[in-house]
Amino acid sequence: MQAIELSKPQTFRTIEIPEPSAPGPGEVLVRTHRCGICGTDVSGYLGKMPFFEYPRIPGHELGVEVLCIGEGVTNVAVGDRCSVEPYMHCGRCYACQRGAINCCEQLKVIGVMIDGGLRPQFVLRAEKLHSSSRLSFDQLALVETLAIGCHAADRGSVGQGETCLVIGAGPIGLATLEFVRIRGAQPVVLDLDPQRLAFCRDRLGIEHTILPEDDLVEQLKACCEGHLPDVVIDATGSEESMSKSFSLVAPTGRLVFVGLTTGEVVFRHPIFHRPEGTLLCSRNALPDDFRKIIDWIQEGRIDTSPWITHKIPFSEVARQFPQIIQPEAKAIKAMIEVS
Repeated sequence: MQAIELSKPQTFRTIEIPEPSAPGPGEVLVRTHRCGICGTDVSGYLGKMPFFEYPRIPGHELGVEVLCIGEGVTNVAVGDRCSVEPYMHCGRCYACQRGAINCCEQLKVIGVMIDGGLRPQFVLRAEKLHSSSRLSFDQLALVETLAIGCHAADRGSVGQGETCLVIGAGPIGLATLEFVRIRGAQPVVLDLDPQRLAFCRDRLGIEHTILPEDDLVEQLKACCEGHLPDVVIDATGSEESMSKSFSLVAPTGRLVFVGLTTGEVVFRHPIFHRPEGTLLCSRNALPDDFRKIIDWIQEGRIDTSPWITHKIPFSEVARQFPQIIQPEAKAIKAMIEVS
């Protein structure tokens, strides 16, 4: 069986791996149909993802089909279409005992710390599958990205009628934006790329989009009824952007880092102390986020039609991946067709 391996930064290769064994108790054998490309995959490819280990079979945004179930599995059946919750938690550590399984002390994310879905079949824990008879494999592969945004909006406690600045209009920023709107806040989007901002306006109906120019504070106040945003969510993964974001929150405002950087984030303490700001980080997502998102897509509350802009055949990953991540490709979400 063939798989795609990222053997080192900027080096994909096709490898032969054994057929998976039969699933054990509580496990499921799945076939991968779709695998989304996200910022984690790009950072891993570029060698900038701190949690990525090489060599690795990537792939954690997955739409899969259940092929075989192990003993005791009741939440899914053979033939089910599922989204995969890729966070393999231990269930025993302090974080897990508190319900924060996204912060498990022994956390292994498939496609990052352990092998992921860029292979035709693999075995995983049944509890990590979320099924839907109505969503396509493309939609199911989008759920994990959306879950990251859902959790970020929850971490920021984005409230009805508040103003919320989302910095970075890549997939995670756009996912966060969905839930800022669902929670009834007024969104503002900041990005360096005018084309991404145009996408937010034209395809998503976002009224306030701004470029980071010299009069940024005044631009923000003009969009936020004369004050700075109540919540700022930085989805860039840029230490420069994250450092500057401390100066953009309203009095008693919240700053949420959902992007991840290996660099140093620095700020002058008074600029964040003066407004009595609160700093939060958002890591991964929780099981309820997956179920909630699947329900909302089925109900039409989340429109996935603008998301998938590019498709890549499994056999073309090594050749097309470096091209699809370039700004000129204008990719919002690229989907790998595994089978």
